[in-house]
Amino acid sequence: MTSLLVAFPLVLSGCAFWGESKKAPEPVAEVQKFSEQSERATLPKAWQAWRITPQKNKTKYSLKRYEGKTVLHAQADVAASGLVLAIKPRLTEELELRWQWKALSYIPQAEPRESQRDDAPLRIMVAFDGDKSKLPFKEQMVFEMAKVISGHDMPYATLMYVWASQSPVETIYTSSRTSRIKMIVVNSGPNDLGVWQTHRRNLKDDYQNAFGEAPGKVIGLGLMTDSDNTRTQVSAIYGDIELADKKKNKAASQASTKTNSTTNK
Repeated sequence: MTSLLVAFPLVLSGCAFWGESKKAPEPVAEVQKFSEQSERATLPKAWQAWRITPQKNKTKYSLKRYEGKTVLHAQADVAASGLVLAIKPRLTEELELRWQWKALSYIPQAEPRESQRDDAPLRIMVAFDGDKSKLPFKEQMVFEMAKVISGHDMPYATLMYVWASQSPVETIYTSSRTSRIKMIVVNSGPNDLGVWQTHRRNLKDDYQNAFGEAPGKVIGLGLMTDSDNTRTQVSAIYGDIELADKKKNKAASQASTKTNSTTNK
């Protein structure tokens, strides 16, 4: 699974990947909500499928009606693949990542620190730009290798929000392949199975806590449900994913408060 996590940034930057289009994704300004799309077996608009090897089974993703709205359903049967969305660069300081998801099952034996057991029912990833010349030589070699293989630059860093099996919430892990991928546990264990979970994350704070530095611009999103290493089956539902502008939301909130205050007089 770890190799897939390393592959995610390559795909966002236009790397060719098995079984899918080799055309670099066209960046979008906004993330279209799943709930605003129609039910269908094809992928959500602007999202592209990715996987690292043809030997891996693909996770099945489809837009379905669920509890009165359209959601993204994921089913992994000893499978590992994901979806990616290229974003027009946006200032991280202005953004809050918001989403809902629901795990319909989980993988008790999964463990993110071990590549042989690194599976999860739900993952959401955020890719960031940055100055690669400041990285250690080993990391720069990883970037150079990625560029030679793909013909494109690899994003500077990736944050991954994950539903873990045993790890405490807010635990931060580093990928065993590169220090430029950090995993943050936001749900863990079976207690919340079948229950919608709502998350709001300050990307600037999370990035600084994970990497110990100020973040660059956000350039992409990804998601993945996988069960290949543990050779299990897992299913989950992704609700709407939003990169919310904190300034706009604050202004709207202030306007709403002012209106309510006037009305109550």
